[in-house]
Amino acid sequence: MVSLLALGTAALRSDFKLGQNVEMAVNVMRNIFLYYVDPIDPDTLGKGAAAGMVAELDPYTELIHADQSEDFELMTTGKYGGIGSLIRQKGEWVQIAEPYEGSPAARAGLEIGDTFVEVEGRDARGMTTADVSAALKGDPGTNVTIRVRKFYTGQEQTLTLRREVISVPAVTWFGMVADSVGYIRYTEFTDGSSDEVRAALDALKTRGMRSLVLDLRGNGGGIMQEAVKVAGMFIPRGTEVVSMRGRGEGMSKTYRTESEPLDLAIPLAVLVDGYSASAAEIVAGAMQDLDRGVVIGQRTYGKGLVQSPIPVGFGSVIKITTAKYYIPSGRCIQAIDYSREPGADSTAIGRLHRAIPDSLISEFRTAGGRKVYDGGGVMPDIRLETVYNSRFAIALYSEGLVDDFADRWSLANRDSREITPRGFALTDDDWAEFTSFMAGRELDYESATGSTLEHLRRVAEYERYLTPEVEAMIEALSARLTDDTATNLAVYRDEITGLVEEAIMLRRLNRRGVTEHNLAGDKTLDRAIGVLHDQAEYREILTSRDTERK
Repeated sequence: MVSLLALGTAALRSDFKLGQNVEMAVNVMRNIFLYYVDPIDPDTLGKGAAAGMVAELDPYTELIHADQSEDFELMTTGKYGGIGSLIRQKGEWVQIAEPYEGSPAARAGLEIGDTFVEVEGRDARGMTTADVSAALKGDPGTNVTIRVRKFYTGQEQTLTLRREVISVPAVTWFGMVADSVGYIRYTEFTDGSSDEVRAALDALKTRGMRSLVLDLRGNGGGIMQEAVKVAGMFIPRGTEVVSMRGRGEGMSKTYRTESEPLDLAIPLAVLVDGYSASAAEIVAGAMQDLDRGVVIGQRTYGKGLVQSPIPVGFGSVIKITTAKYYIPSGRCIQAIDYSREPGADSTAIGRLHRAIPDSLISEFRTAGGRKVYDGGGVMPDIRLETVYNSRFAIALYSEGLVDDFADRWSLANRDSREITPRGFALTDDDWAEFTSFMAGRELDYESATGSTLEHLRRVAEYERYLTPEVEAMIEALSARLTDDTATNLAVYRDEITGLVEEAIMLRRLNRRGVTEHNLAGDKTLDRAIGVLHDQAEYREILTSRDTERK
């Protein structure tokens, strides 16, 4: 009786505090609006207040305003009304960056590099990608008129396109990658994407597939129910895949497979990396916990938080973290405890610098008794070394230089070079042309080593350790650090070559061609094929091999 009274008193106290703070927040906003020295836009004030309320929670809890609803729908469903193309900024103009296969844009003949001259009768010079995107999107069945300057001919063309419901493909490529080994590249768990996986599986079976690689690398997740459906293709009906545990009423639930499986016995390898998150971790973790497939790659991201959209009026929605995911062994895949680390850095570097102490890592068991661990994300059964992109290559790509050269190469070689996904490679002459293209170009880049040396010099100066001898040592190190463009091109040639080949492939053979091209030399895929072909190792992993602890 005493405990019940205590609980009731605590609840009343919390309700009073909530009401008190709501009233204060409204009064603060009203007085700022009425008395601040400069005029204040109420929408800006409200957005700032909402951002402040969620800033100390986690990166996934956010207020989505009515004018952001289309972007939110695209993120969750993978669908929107438009012409079906990515666009990019190029100086004062906006260009086609990638028309989706089979979309109105692709059927109209729009190609990468085509420039918008007019959109709905408006001069497109000076428009941003946001401006053009807003004009191109609209209700399916309506028309939009554009005038473009064709990349390959320079001629202008006026086109009227009928908007459609654009569904961004979640399975970007599937096919046979070795003798009897099928492969599916699955990029996001959007609404209905499990149907794409099912169709790919059916097609691969007709081609003689006897084992499967499911590639979830770079898959940031999406709709949890789609993950349950995908897992259900490989495990018995009624099997638990994931459970949610939350504080609010109705926020705790266990999800089991509801459909009959497609194949309970096919050997399965699941590829993951540090960008595999959320729903992708549910599938990978369930396959591991149920000893159903071998997980290969790097430790996954560790995003085990559930978000629920709740309407708050006027077309706006607040997306609130309401629960945590737990996979069949009972472990939670969440890496960061935001209740203890409010505002924590959730980037890859931030997570790396805050590795969970060994004392806080708990041991769990798979269905067959193998040891697995929590501590954030899913640890692969076969752990491979992470390959990081160099800052120099990232700078080349982000400043558009890779795309600029790919445009130039495609224009010069459109009719003279035949390209196939698995047969194309830059020649030495192509590389010489790229280095010539880069000569004299300014690049906003500094190596991590160079920036660290400069930081060391500034800190030493601040702390009064920068004696002439110390400064001479830093200068000597800097002098030995060759950080010019020509040297970096030579050092990172293989990595940059891959980026350029991808950009050229995208212009010729779309996203599917890029995916298939990248399979050549993919060490993670090669390791997966090897273990699927070696059934003794495959069985040993699933019956007796524990994962690494951290």
